[in-house]
Amino acid sequence: MRKSSHRFARYAEKYQHSSAPHGMDRFCASERFEYLQGLVTEFQDTDSEEAKEQILANLANFAYDPRNMEALRMLQVTDLFLDMLTEENENFVEFGIGGLCNLSMDRECRDQILESGGIPLVTACLSSHRDETVLSAITTLMNLTTGASRSETTDSAVVQCMLRFSLTQNPRLSNLATVFLQDYCSQEQHYCDREQSSKLCAFKHMENYE
Repeated sequence: MRKSSHRFARYAEKYQHSSAPHGMDRFCASERFEYLQGLVTEFQDTDSEEAKEQILANLANFAYDPRNMEALRMLQVTDLFLDMLTEENENFVEFGIGGLCNLSMDRECRDQILESGGIPLVTACLSSHRDETVLSAITTLMNLTTGASRSETTDSAVVQCMLRFSLTQNPRLSNLATVFLQDYCSQEQHYCDREQSSKLCAFKHMENYE
């Protein structure tokens, strides 16, 4: 089952776009496209980082609604979110990976992310010190896992990250990492990467006494 997170509703409240229509739920497809196109255009035109954060937060929230998927695909919002993952602004990264987390529930959007080489960009978010960014990255990797992509979404570096996260004191992170290991990784991967991690820890322990 594909997973997502609707927590970007709170970002929409915090960064609510001033022109966001209260009755968007009643909009037809063309009206949705027009409104979302306006957001993307405004993001491209503005020089204000605060305004960009506000727009990204709204786009990430709108990406949760299946009714917006076709418009977001046509507007290449997938690529916009992927571009945010390499930004220095941590809010850009958090909203970008959050948007991808929501978009990746949709099969066509998932395929767009995979075809754009998005897995390494998503994987890089696992090193963020922001829990929300890491949680979105883990969930996105789950959604991106297919028969063809599994070797990349569950490679050794990713599994070792999940093993570390599964031992953290943060229950949200620990639980999600455990689900990833149980549902997306083989027992052989668990054994090999646990053994490799143990050897690395032992080597570093020896170095401390040299």
